Amino acid sequence: SHSFRKLMCFTLMFSVVSDTQVPSPHSTMKPGSPIPMDTNSPGVRKAARFGVYRYNNSSNDLFLFKDSQINKAMVQIVRGLKYMLHVEIKRTVCKKTEHSSLDSCHFQSKKSLQQTLRCYFEVWITPWLHKVHVPVVHCH
Repeated sequence: SHSFRKLMCFTLMFSVVSDTQVPSPHSTMKPGSPIPMDTNSPGVRKAARFGVYRYNNSSNDLFLFKDSQINKAMVQIVRGLKYMLHVEIKRTVCKKTEHSSLDSCHFQSKKSLQQTLRCYFEVWITPWLHKVHVPVVHCH
């Protein structure tokens, strides 16, 4: 399992780096500057979910929220991968006390309980240390 996790992290790192068109040596882009990313890429979606976990851990809402749409994604390669994400999250039907997997949580259909928040997340993933740090979560 340990080597599998390592492989998964390596694969994540590799797929993210190959997803981001790494600039040519003649590009005016400075190394380490943020690169726009496809909002559907697995690396971006995984990073957005980490932002959502962090939001859910700090909110005092009765229900869990889940990412509904990623509007913009940038990644910066700095001692790992730093994602800068603009994400919409919506209230689900899962209560926090149920410890549900977010994948199986549906969005609220009851009008009075529906809520959408616009969030900015910064998610820093260091694959070789198996570390994820979410220093910035701003939702409104």
